[in-house]
Amino acid sequence: MDLLASLRDAQPATFRAMVRSGRFVGPTAGLVRGYAQANVVILPARWAGDFEAFCRNNPKPCPLIAQTAPGDPEPRSVAVGADLRTDVPRYRVFRYGQPDRDEPTDIRSLWRDDLVGFLLGCSFTFEQALEKAGLEVRHLRLRRNVPMYRTRIACRPAGKFCGPLVVSMRPFAPADIPRVRAITAEFPTMHGEPIHVGDPAALGIADLGQPDYGDPVELHEGEVPVFWACGVTPQLALAEARPELCITHSPGAMFVTDRTDQSFRRPR
Repeated sequence: MDLLASLRDAQPATFRAMVRSGRFVGPTAGLVRGYAQANVVILPARWAGDFEAFCRNNPKPCPLIAQTAPGDPEPRSVAVGADLRTDVPRYRVFRYGQPDRDEPTDIRSLWRDDLVGFLLGCSFTFEQALEKAGLEVRHLRLRRNVPMYRTRIACRPAGKFCGPLVVSMRPFAPADIPRVRAITAEFPTMHGEPIHVGDPAALGIADLGQPDYGDPVELHEGEVPVFWACGVTPQLALAEARPELCITHSPGAMFVTDRTDQSFRRPR
């Protein structure tokens, strides 16, 4: 059995231990099935109030599920014993809005007593529900990262935080879209139902084959692209706000919580 296959049904604490030791540094789609994954934003406390307001103003791309106290790297409300400094496969480090070239796997050397961690819901969480319903999630079958695109849709600003919406895309046959909508709508804190179906140009996306983040996936004949609000959105807002330091997950390399997918499901 290869490493990815062995991690599909790993326990969250076991997976985080592998990440912490540097034995896994890749995208987390399709791994640790049954447990919710989260986007990560870490920034100085003096920026935290405005960022929290940005999340409230934009709940589809930025559904806030946990926040740590300043200087505390343990998100104990969703993962007791976890450490946001070591338990994300790869990080992005922004200094005054500019990302470092390297993506570290450990940020303990950057940690400060004033840093606050935010965890935002992730669409990877509802993908198992789609698969259980017999709906193929293309990037999972291909063992790729989900394709993500910057759009021309502006988020609602808060303080210095503003920027465009980022979306993730999964292709489906038109006949399956009502089920896709219904299933994903039951996960409102994991981006919920799609924001757009069909023409990518309506979102300002010129070429589906050239995602801004993640990997491209092929649309089969008769399929249409389906787009969800994406948790990479805050990274563009952070680049606009230009805090002296901000740390996020690398797109697709999520933090795995101890909360089950079903604990976030809200049947309609």
